[in-house]
Order: sequence, then C-alpha cells, then structure tokens
Amino acid sequence: MALKRKVGDFVKLTWAGEAGYNIYVTEGGVLNEQHRKAYRAIRPADADSKELKPKDAAEAQELTRWMCANFFDIRTFGAVMTTKVNTGQVRGPVQFTFARSIDPIFSQEVTITRQAVTQEGAEKDREMGRKHVIPYALYRMDGYISAYLAGKTGFSEDDLSVLWEALMNLFEHDRSASRGQMAVRKLVAFEHSTALGQAPAHVLLERVSVRKKTDAPARSFSDYELVIDREGLPEGVELVERG
Repeated sequence: MALKRKVGDFVKLTWAGEAGYNIYVTEGGVLNEQHRKAYRAIRPADADSKELKPKDAAEAQELTRWMCANFFDIRTFGAVMTTKVNTGQVRGPVQFTFARSIDPIFSQEVTITRQAVTQEGAEKDREMGRKHVIPYALYRMDGYISAYLAGKTGFSEDDLSVLWEALMNLFEHDRSASRGQMAVRKLVAFEHSTALGQAPAHVLLERVSVRKKTDAPARSFSDYELVIDREGLPEGVELVERG
C-alpha cells in the first residue's frame, strides 16, 4: 500500500544509519539480498549460496527475529520473506485501511510537454504527457495496532513514536506537481490500558466523523468540520490527538 511505503520512505530519510531502523522494501531493492543479511549474521558460511532455507525451527525463528530487529517496516507492518533465500513470514501489528474520500471526487486531466528532445534531428518530438489532478478532497484512513502482535515482532513504544511522527509528516518530503499540497490534518488515536483493549475498534472509530459545512463543492479543509465525541469513553481508554 502507498501509505505504508511513504512511512518507510520517511523513516529511511530521517532515521538513516540508526540501528534497527533499516527499511526492507525500498525502490529498486532486491529482497533476497535483504534476507541474505540475516544469514550472514547467523550462518555466514553458507550466506552466499543461491538458495537458502533454515536448517531447523530454531534457526528459522532466529532468522525471523533478526529481520524484525533490523528492519522497522517488517516489525511494524510484517512481511512475507519465503523466497529462495527464506527468512520466514511476519504478521505485523500495524494495519491500515484504504484511504477513502469523504465526498465523491472528480479528477481533472491536464497535458504537459517537455522542451528538451531525445536526440538530434527530432525537434518536433516533444512527447505530450498527462497528469490527473483533484481540485480538493478530504480522505479518511483508519488504522489498527495489535499489542499482542507487537510483542511478537518487537514493535516498541519508541517505534510507535516514530510511526506517529511519520504519519504526521507523510507528505512533507514527498512533493510533486500533482500532489504538492497534500497534508495530514488530524491524527486521532485511542490508547487502551490493556493489550486486549477495553472496547471494540469499530465502536471507538465511530466517535470520529466529518461534516460538510457547505452545499458547494469542497475546496478547502475549512469546508469541513471534524467531529470527535470525547464524552463517556470506556474506562481504560484514552483519546490522543495530534495535528
């Protein structure tokens, strides 16, 4: 999913070189070579073999733990690493839904040209292109964090702080002409005092809604009102707001 990739891109940009905050899925990255790093740490004698798999269940767990400990996105979102260089499979504690617009949206198509040409004698070859833009849209995305799965992957409170920072700054260093003004407007979290939780997620998420304040097409965030029901939260649940 694009939002998970953007979280990874932000962490790679801001936490580069920090132990435990490598990113597993990168543009142009070779996954088998990422897996091979675990074998170099645990079974270096065989690490350059074309195909690798754990010798037994104990080594399989050790390889998977190494991947979780060294790659932020694996211990956060999970990964399927059962390729020819096999380091197992991880179910991540953090999951996002697809972001959906509050109101129906209609994209506009604009054409672009380039001034440079590919080769001499091709001055007329300026290659028309197209971009699709949306005048304005407000999207909502829900997310979930499993404390039990976090314990299995090693996802920590420090990792959670990094995740919040990444979510609030998803687009600050990822601008383009077609989405140059995208921004995260609000992050609302429900924190539970126990791993199981004090209320079902859907009941808490229903406390957050959006109302449109105009009959005209929305063209700014001020055309909406964010409504958060803060009253009567279940005992042991704390509402945390960012942004």
